[in-house]
Amino acid sequence: MNYVVVGAQWGDEGKGKLIDFISDDIDIAVRFQGGNNAGHTVVVGENEYIFHLLPSAILHKGKVCVIGNGVVIDPKALLEELAGLKVRKITITPKQLKISGLSHVVMPYHRILDGLRESKRQNKIGTTGRGIGPCYADKVTRCGIRVIDLLNPKVFKSKLADNLKEKNETFQKVYKQKGFNLDTVYNEYIKYGKKIAPYVCNTAIYLNKSIQQGKAVLFEGAQGTFLDIDFGTYPFVTSSNSIVGGVCSGSGVPPTKIDKAIAAVKAYTTRVGEGPFPTEFTSKFMDEIREKGNEFGATTGRPRRCGWFDAVMVRYSLMVNGISDLAIMKLDVLDGLKKIKICVGYKYRGKEYKDFPMDFDMLCYSKPIYEELPGWQEPVKGVSNYSDLPRNAIKYLDRLEQLLKVSVKYVSTGSKRAETIIRY
Repeated sequence: MNYVVVGAQWGDEGKGKLIDFISDDIDIAVRFQGGNNAGHTVVVGENEYIFHLLPSAILHKGKVCVIGNGVVIDPKALLEELAGLKVRKITITPKQLKISGLSHVVMPYHRILDGLRESKRQNKIGTTGRGIGPCYADKVTRCGIRVIDLLNPKVFKSKLADNLKEKNETFQKVYKQKGFNLDTVYNEYIKYGKKIAPYVCNTAIYLNKSIQQGKAVLFEGAQGTFLDIDFGTYPFVTSSNSIVGGVCSGSGVPPTKIDKAIAAVKAYTTRVGEGPFPTEFTSKFMDEIREKGNEFGATTGRPRRCGWFDAVMVRYSLMVNGISDLAIMKLDVLDGLKKIKICVGYKYRGKEYKDFPMDFDMLCYSKPIYEELPGWQEPVKGVSNYSDLPRNAIKYLDRLEQLLKVSVKYVSTGSKRAETIIRY
């Protein structure tokens, strides 16, 4: 069976833990979009690992991990990630890791341009500054450099020279910044190409052949549905398709080969950076939940904004992703609260709305309509059976199922692998 795991909120839903947990049942794990602006945290025993480009299943022996063509790769960041694992006595071989030659490469001018563009904006996006957006922009305008180009010095130099003619003029004339030297960038990236060359292959062929052979594949999304370039809270989104539909264009595997889509959602809501957030907490309560849930970005360390669970946005997310199973993550963070709220609608200019709005102004100024449920005082941490959860915790999860019309299969009660309940 082939699975997709995506986030159904604004990212940071705990996908890393969920993917690591269910990786026992698969043969191959695939990242299909995003770049090193994503961060998946996996806790094994007392050890914590943070992955930015590598699939979260990389710690499982006997699994093959694939970075698909939909991912934009900063080769320096990737090599640093591999080196970090080696320091911890985990060596990744070309048998364990496959990189698509069709993946686009994040260049140094992408990173610089990312920050410069943000500095010019009045309505700031909240970019990580990793160069992801500019890299995807070059991909769409057909001047991108791909991984396979790094393995062909003649092609790479020709493409790079063309790009720098345009980029350097932009840097000098628009931003009053120094441009980039062709030989300096070329020599740096040719070295990266040589180091990653053993991992590079046509991953679309590899994946489809593996599926024909009966291998089970897990497709791992980065970010979340409401950071999707099409369906997210645009323009405060990422630059790729982070929904299930992105699997096909980001891996070369057709939709007929996908058997099940699973969504990870937090028991509350968070988002990093700017943009609308109808259920956002007041600052004092936000600080409390942020500390309790360790809500700081795995990639940037930025504090996450926190709020109540928004059933309106999650219901929309489950629809566009075709979700069959839900994983409720970080339930333990809600321990000890007297009351817990769920957003079941929005109120805007005197009218009530049950569907997620397209209009940006409406999303910014809507007021949430809440249902209030009693909280639970007993800790859920360490509970291994669903029926042993506190009664009010079960009521909360039951109500989420009723509102979302999708069954909760997984419940995370802590950060470790073992702190996960499987209902069926």
